[in-house]
Amino acid sequence: MALSPQGTLSVETLDDSDPDPPEGSSFLEPEAEHHTDIILLGSSEPSELSSPASPGPSRELIAYEVKVNERNIEDICICCGSFQVHTQHPLFEGGMCAPCKDKFLGRLFLYDDDGYQSYCSVCCSGDTLLICENPDCTRCYCFECMDTLVGPGTSGRVQAVSNWVCFLCLPFPRSGLLRRRKKWRGWLKAFCDGESENTLETYKTVPVWKREPVRVLSLFGDIRNELTSLGFLEPGSDPGRLKHLDDATDVVRRDVEGWGPFDLVYGSTPPVGHACDHPPVWYLLQFHRVLQYARPRPARQQPFFWMFVDNLVLTQEDRTVATRFLEADPVTIQDICGRTIQNVNAVHVWSNIPAVRSKHSALVSQEALSSLAQDRRRMKPPAQGPAKLVKNCFLPLREYFKCFSTGLTSSL
Repeated sequence: MALSPQGTLSVETLDDSDPDPPEGSSFLEPEAEHHTDIILLGSSEPSELSSPASPGPSRELIAYEVKVNERNIEDICICCGSFQVHTQHPLFEGGMCAPCKDKFLGRLFLYDDDGYQSYCSVCCSGDTLLICENPDCTRCYCFECMDTLVGPGTSGRVQAVSNWVCFLCLPFPRSGLLRRRKKWRGWLKAFCDGESENTLETYKTVPVWKREPVRVLSLFGDIRNELTSLGFLEPGSDPGRLKHLDDATDVVRRDVEGWGPFDLVYGSTPPVGHACDHPPVWYLLQFHRVLQYARPRPARQQPFFWMFVDNLVLTQEDRTVATRFLEADPVTIQDICGRTIQNVNAVHVWSNIPAVRSKHSALVSQEALSSLAQDRRRMKPPAQGPAKLVKNCFLPLREYFKCFSTGLTSSL
């Protein structure tokens, strides 16, 4: 549950301009530097800290260990307080244990329907979250992280103000024990690429003033309405921002290069119940062919995303081909309305968008999904098409491209 603060505090958003971590550097090598200790909304002084009641590590002991025992915060997991540090936190100075690392990788790019991230940007947990009110930021922070790392009572004081901007948006890097990493965007990319088991590259997020409108190639399924409602396209915007094709049979590389360049390529099999002139696997093969034409040349270091959606019409053999050609494992995204399998709307998705890679797995068995696919051919098509079902998976693109609207709550 995310809360919005109330009161007055406004700070201009700035981005750290320090260099990226060197190639091949270990996350366990903290950078030593002098800094000005600027505390946000107050924090406890060392003299106010009492000795721990129990020797076991916990988050409540982080401040005591750092301020009294002078333990380096890089040697403590700032997510849970463990001393068994596996790597370093990519956004803030501090360590991270292996279980917290896995949780962080699986949850960081997940978004709720209101357009904000689903979990705390520090610990990727938290029941009650405070949202950053910078309109270009989507991050949230839990009460426990604020009160443990910034200072006791911080969450209550933040609730009492309005226009609160978060610890990644503030112009100064440190708030209590919570210190933003120098050039955290580079740290985050290196963290995801180095720690994730997924072989797909993670692109460095883009500072807000460098973000351009997204350019989209949509094959066989038009996603204009979905991207417009999310704010990526303006109503009545330049038609060249989204190129939609129902048939790619005669498309060659010269065509795609003339229409582009593109930042996002989307494709899908037809929804069940719609007449089509080709077998389902044709849509996959045409998507893969056109995707190769649309990929940026190696010299261009630009974020490039793609997504292919199967509306449960590909066979198991076809899905194996898709995994081999697209070099990514599929995930199952489903919307369950009621308690019976007949009320499940599901799709298989291959994509390099971070939310898709981290979020979804089948809550229903593959046997049940196969049965559902057969039933769909005899039933009325579901109300939600594949594009609407994966709509929220596009939200992480706000970290890379210009967003024209933030009124997501009413549009989702």
